[in-house]
Amino acid sequence: MVTGFEILLLVIVLAAVLGASTLVETVRPFIVNAVVGLLVLFVAQSVFGFSVAVTPVAIAIVAIGGVPGSLLVILLSAFGIAFVP
Repeated sequence: MVTGFEILLLVIVLAAVLGASTLVETVRPFIVNAVVGLLVLFVAQSVFGFSVAVTPVAIAIVAIGGVPGSLLVILLSAFGIAFVP
C-alpha cells in the first residue's frame, strides 16, 4: 500500500529532476562556449605562439562570448593590455 509519505517523496524527487534538467539546459550554451573558446586559446598558444594567462575572468569572457570572446582575450594579451602571463 502506498503511503502519503511515499507520494510526497515521489513528488519532491520529480520536482528536483525537472529543476536539474532546466538548470542543465540553461547552462549548456555557456559550457559549449567555454570549451570551444578554450580550444581556440589552446590553438593560439600552441600553434601561433601567443601567450595568454588563463584566469577566471578570461574564462568568464570566453564562456559568455565564445569564439569572439576568446579572440578578444587573445588581442588584449597580444597588445599587453590584460591577460599577460
